[in-house]
Amino acid sequence: MTDPAASCEDLVKVFRSATGETHALRGIGLEVHPGALTVVAGPSGSGKSSLLTMLGARDRPSAGTLTVLGGDIGAASTRDLRQLRRRRIGFVPQRSALGVFPHLRAVDQLRQVAGWRGARTDDPADALAAVGLGHRADHLPLALSGGEQQRLAVALALAGSPALIVADEPTAELDHANADVVVDALLAAAAAGAAVVISSHDERIMHRADRLLRLRHGVLSSETTRRDTTGVIDATGRLQLPPAVLDLFPSRRVVVEIGADGVRLRAPEEES
Repeated sequence: MTDPAASCEDLVKVFRSATGETHALRGIGLEVHPGALTVVAGPSGSGKSSLLTMLGARDRPSAGTLTVLGGDIGAASTRDLRQLRRRRIGFVPQRSALGVFPHLRAVDQLRQVAGWRGARTDDPADALAAVGLGHRADHLPLALSGGEQQRLAVALALAGSPALIVADEPTAELDHANADVVVDALLAAAAAGAAVVISSHDERIMHRADRLLRLRHGVLSSETTRRDTTGVIDATGRLQLPPAVLDLFPSRRVVVEIGADGVRLRAPEEES
């Protein structure tokens, strides 16, 4: 197996304010590998945006380790992080207007980003056409709709074939047809060897992913691949069960039976 594009262990993110602390992530451990599209799902407040922002080298962990494309994000200098983001990571923020350059035409934005990443043969027209924006190449972002700006942000993230692409809700403002176009482009990038991580609430998109990670209350609750769904055991030994399995234990207690053929979980018997 190839080395992971990103990996974290016991990853913690705490936001502090005058009113106290908010624990966005509580000991996440995972790896992201090249050549696959990973979708991160979970309800609002589960930590999706915090996780993707750190995977995109745009924030540092409060505790734990995070390695992105060989660099220790917690220990790297601000300059090194800036260079890593510019040259090797494509990022689509949740607010798509923050992912485009307001003063440049769409085609010029793609040329600029591809140049930063050292690409010489990328055709900006092809990149725009891949997200359904070929007819908007000469327009400034102010002339584009919210959905068009979102697709432009995706095109910029893909420009120059970065090693890692991170996109926070990249289809949130799109209809089904345009969402499919964007996911097709992201899957094509993964097939070409990039590690692609996106967050989404769209079940249609989750079903197209190579891997689905579900977050709940800042912890990784389950991991689903095309073959199976597994629970997650964190560094302290706590088992995170998939939501469908968790519903089988309404008391939030479980009997663990250890036998020669494995481990069995069952609901405790009700007391009389």
